[in-house]
Order: sequence, then C-alpha cells, then structure tokens
Amino acid sequence: MNPVIAIVGRPNVGKSTFFNKVAGRKIAITENRPGVTRDRITASCEWRGKPFTLIDTGGIELKSEDVMWKQIALQAQLAVETADVILFFTDAKEGLTASDYDVADFLRRSKKPVVLVVNKVDEYSQEKLFEFYALGLGEPFGVSAEHSRGIGDALDQAVEYFPAGETIEEDSLKIAVVGKPNAGKSSLVNQLLGEERSIVTDIAGTTRDAVDTRFERNGKAYTIIDTAGIRRKRSVNDDVEYYSVLRAFDAIKRADVVLLVVDALEGITEQDVKIIGMVHDEGKPSVIVMNKWDAVEKDTHTIEKFEAKLKENLKFMDYFKSVYISAKTGQRVEKILSLAEEVYAHASFRIPTGALNDLLLDAVRVSEPPSYLGKRMKLYYASQVSVRPPLFALQVNDETLLHFSYERYLENVIRGAYDFTGTPIRIQVRSKKEKE
Repeated sequence: MNPVIAIVGRPNVGKSTFFNKVAGRKIAITENRPGVTRDRITASCEWRGKPFTLIDTGGIELKSEDVMWKQIALQAQLAVETADVILFFTDAKEGLTASDYDVADFLRRSKKPVVLVVNKVDEYSQEKLFEFYALGLGEPFGVSAEHSRGIGDALDQAVEYFPAGETIEEDSLKIAVVGKPNAGKSSLVNQLLGEERSIVTDIAGTTRDAVDTRFERNGKAYTIIDTAGIRRKRSVNDDVEYYSVLRAFDAIKRADVVLLVVDALEGITEQDVKIIGMVHDEGKPSVIVMNKWDAVEKDTHTIEKFEAKLKENLKFMDYFKSVYISAKTGQRVEKILSLAEEVYAHASFRIPTGALNDLLLDAVRVSEPPSYLGKRMKLYYASQVSVRPPLFALQVNDETLLHFSYERYLENVIRGAYDFTGTPIRIQVRSKKEKE
C-alpha cells in the first residue's frame, strides 16, 4: 500500500499551504488564523516516481484544555500513528516556541521518522535555521510553502524514509476483499487461506487495516488483501476507522481483482452499491460475493430473485459476475479463485484491430447514430489501445456527436461479441477532420 506522510505542527505555521502545493490543487482551507484546519484532509500524491498519501492535520496545542483543541490534537495524533513519515512544521518568522518543544517531544515518543521543516523562510539564511537544531530532530529544512521554495528538498528526505516493505512477487494475482463491516470478509479470507489469519468476531469493524497475505493454490500464486469495512460517510465517527477506510480505498486501487462481499441476509444495500460503483470507476474487474447463503431461506427461485435485485441495483454495471457462498461453512468458496482468474482474463483480453473494426462498422450500418442539427457521427476507425480495463478508441468526424445512449449501444455490441463479464470497458472518441 502507498506510504503515508502526515504534516503536523502547532497552529498557523503553513501546513495547509504546503499541503495544497504538493497536492497540486486547493484542497485544504488556508487562512491566516489558527484552528482553521480541524479535520484530517488527505490527497494522493507522487514524488520522484513514488506514490504516497499526504495527510494535512490541524495545529497541535498539546497542553490546551479547550475541547476543540483537544479534538484537533487527538486527530493529529491518530494521523501520526497511521503515518510512515512525519513532516514537522515550524515557523521561521516566529522562531521556536514552547509548543514546538511539546510537539517535538511527542514526535520523538512516536518512534516515527521525522523531517523537520522550517516554513516561511522567504530569504534563505542559515542563521534562521540554526536555532531549530535545539529541537533535537536533526537537520532543519528551510522552505517557503507560499512561494514553493525548498519543498522538493523536504520531500526528497521524506521519501528516503519510506518503508521498503515485503516484496510481493509480480506473478501473484492481487485480490482485494471489500464490503461493509460485518459482511464476513475476514471469514472468507480465512477460508481461502485455510488458516485463522484474520481476527474474526461478530463486532463490526474488527479489521482496522489492509493486510496482504500471499499464498499458492493449484500451482498459482495469489495475494489476498483483507480490508476494513467501508461504512457510510456519516457513520465514520471513530477517528481510527477513518484511516481504515483510507487503506481500503488504496487496496482497491492496487488490486487486480476486487471481491465485494455482501451480506445475503441483509441483501444488497445502498452502501454496497456505492462501494461497487467505486470499484467500477477504478476500472477493476470484480466478483460480487453473496455471503451467508447458508442462512437464507430458499426456494427454487431464490437465486433468480437475488439476481434480479442485483440487476435492478447495478444498472450501471450489468456486466457483473456473482457467486453465492457461505464463508462460515465453506460452501462454494472454492469457486471464488477461479472466478477471480476468469474476470481478470476478461479484463486482460484484447480484440484484434481488424475484427474490432468489422464488428463496429457493421453495428453502425445496422443502427446509424442519431443526427444532431443535421450532422451525423461517422466512424472511421477503431482500435483497442489498452487492457485492464479494456479501452477502445474510436476515430470519428466529430466527437461531440456521440450520444451516451449510442455509446452504450456500441458497448453492448462489443460485449455481445466478446465475453467481458465481470470487467468494465471504456470507450474513448477522437475527432478527425474530414478531407475537403
């Protein structure tokens, strides 16, 4: 998973300005008064080819008795616990303060790598930085976040502290297991691994982090990524759980295949739909795993009813692949790995260019695009430019003439001719000027 850098320090030292500069957009609210940033704010960033998650925090006033400042400090402390590297911000114009010493002592106790950043050094001079050696945190890096000076040096040092982590062999298929809390994700992981690797309880939210486990089955290598349950946003009250959800999102991004575990007793819910929608938007092949199937009262039409409900709720991804299991008893769990292999193969499939052009040009002849203001879209050429997810580029006379309903028609034509079950596909149009 991506390393995490947390920006901490007392109020009004320029943490949010730095965050916005590195994130490349104005996410954090910056205002010249303390207490503006109260909640943790995160962004996915990259430096020197190394991706990471950057967390902005509110200013830490460790000795304040004010309720608001105590809550801000608690959230900042949780950010430190989650982080791999800390950027400790101070202010060159104000110089060292008692609060800086308090924060420095706290960071030393965390045992995390710390990069000492002295902000607001508008005209670099060694004299302005010298006093900050007294904090005992090593060499201070002088920066001006507002003017984007010195930021690269601080980040260079930060990425040097990134953990190497365990190397996961590239030959393994990475499978993320996601879903709401208490849907049975950890029980499923344990069944797949054949061991009690994840803690399993009936209390929602037991798994706090994304955990990778590599194993082999039938001569094939897999890496299972077990994640914390993803709650509705208004339900994320526990500060620690905030970071668990952050790790789950990261797990989806780096997975090859995603298993969405749904509680069959509860049925597919709005939150399940939102989670699978996120998987769809990331372009990941997926399998919907209806768990606790052993506890569902059934008749001869039960599966058909569940499938109809899935089709109703997942109209945006009618390509879904589903399986009905019991992680508790092991019923049909053995099918999951083969299904993961299947949808990954579909996501990796490439249609030959000649066959794709024949298919789509025939489709256009059968059903012409609708005209707009007397103009009609013409398809000149099609090619599949990438896989995982499959991406098809269409060269047309005017890309603005492709209505979403006709794009859906072309997608259905492609899916009708080739099996892309379980994976999203993308269609991209490019205009080509007609010869006069």
